[in-house]
Amino acid sequence: MAHDPASLGARALRDLIASGALSAEAATAACLKRIAETEPQLRAWAFVDGQDAVAQARALDARRKAGAAIGPLHGVPVGIKDVIDTAGMPTERGTPVEKGRVPPEDAHLVARLRAAGAVVIGKTATTELAYLAPSQARNPHDPQRTPGGSSSGSAVAVASGQVPLAVGTQTGGSVIRPASYCGTVGFKPSFGLIGRTGVLTQSPFLDTVGGFARSLEDVALLVEAMAGHDPQDQATAMQPVPRLSDAAMQQPPLPPLLAVVSLPGAESPMQQAMAELTAELGDRAHGVDLPPAFAEAESIRRRINLAEMARCYYPLERRGAAALSPQMRAALTEGQGILARDYLAALDWRQVLNAGLDDLLSRCDAILCPAATGPAPAIGEGSTGSAAMNGPWTLCGVPAISLPLLADENGLPMGVQLIGRRGEDARLLRVAAWLTARLDASEESESRRFG
Repeated sequence: MAHDPASLGARALRDLIASGALSAEAATAACLKRIAETEPQLRAWAFVDGQDAVAQARALDARRKAGAAIGPLHGVPVGIKDVIDTAGMPTERGTPVEKGRVPPEDAHLVARLRAAGAVVIGKTATTELAYLAPSQARNPHDPQRTPGGSSSGSAVAVASGQVPLAVGTQTGGSVIRPASYCGTVGFKPSFGLIGRTGVLTQSPFLDTVGGFARSLEDVALLVEAMAGHDPQDQATAMQPVPRLSDAAMQQPPLPPLLAVVSLPGAESPMQQAMAELTAELGDRAHGVDLPPAFAEAESIRRRINLAEMARCYYPLERRGAAALSPQMRAALTEGQGILARDYLAALDWRQVLNAGLDDLLSRCDAILCPAATGPAPAIGEGSTGSAAMNGPWTLCGVPAISLPLLADENGLPMGVQLIGRRGEDARLLRVAAWLTARLDASEESESRRFG
């Protein structure tokens, strides 16, 4: 082949494998080779079983050669965040409290990925119990900077070419922010689009499964494969899966109108890059103010997050409180102190905020804002970065996507975020396709970077 299979995207790999021009085994071997070469520096993985991955690939090759039907991800290697159950593979959730835990069954979404033909390479590194204590993973653009959290390993694995696709979860900003810091596409779909059975429960009201890829088309392919009704997850619904993969390759019927909003906390490099981007978009982007209620959105999201985490992690705390980080113990203590009346009142805010968004999105096609406050901060700062740009959208349960279109003066990636109405994921992907194409066609964006 002219190209290293590890450098190809998911769709290109799938098509080559389906045609017989490339085997699933060769694609898997190329990804394993890339992991072996880069993992000592990047530390993106909690567990990799190359022998099992090759066995999966060989079985898929045999299936294709036998003339059996193949799925939309046939032979494509995928990384799974280590808070998501995988049968026979360790799922230790980033904490010594769960060391040696090997679930007997796949999570609902993993079963769907296997049914689609994906090769599960292994488990990507996560922060402690998908919260704030940093993971071992390092940013591929600068190992001295955080890749973000909590889906850190998934973002790193995709950004570095170790795998074309990886799965993450978001309770605050844990898909969109790592995508922004690492320069990948990150897609957090509408709450309830992907079933969460077999996924670590931190906050039932907020937890959302998402994905990473190096292109819009590929991340849509991944999320569509995971989407669908999960009988054990009441947040999902018995309804047809939206055709996300098709939508990501379509232009909207008319040039969309974007509402540019400002959230507190954006740093000067991000502010400058967003100003340049908005100017480039001309009359297709207009600054607007969010409804006043959004000023409280992130504090409300955090209240729900901590209260539910204290309840959901109580058994883990009982088993191994001493093994938890000071950050985690402090968060659990704070969550335990939240009054029931305050927690229940906070749950009502989703409806209030979405009413405001519905009004805004009746006058535009999507909201445009930063995907993170700025470039990735240094690891020495002891943080995976701020979720200030992400939390309100997570609370609303609306779809959000980060596109790697911005950079600071040193070339560090910064993502631009698009937000749509809940349930209108396909529409949001079409807007993202338009924005990407618009900037690709601009003489000022030859590198597809502003800033």
